[in-house]
Amino acid sequence: MNDDGLWRRDEIESPCIRVCVVHPETRLCTGCLRTLDEIAAWSRMTPEARQQVMQELPDRAARHRVRRGGRAGRLTRQGPPR
Repeated sequence: MNDDGLWRRDEIESPCIRVCVVHPETRLCTGCLRTLDEIAAWSRMTPEARQQVMQELPDRAARHRVRRGGRAGRLTRQGPPR
């Protein structure tokens, strides 16, 4: 128990920011940048496993910052028009 009378846990907090949308290409949550498997397993992960995920999150953010190219980008991903 802390000085303020509240019980607190010493484990890593979740990176969830309650923006739960899975990016269709990266398959990462656009809010917290975790995979669906990581999100599902978070409460069962060891503190060390959580820390490892937390350390990887900043590098994952770059995947969502890449401009997708608008219409030209869609055509490239989908292949040439038929």
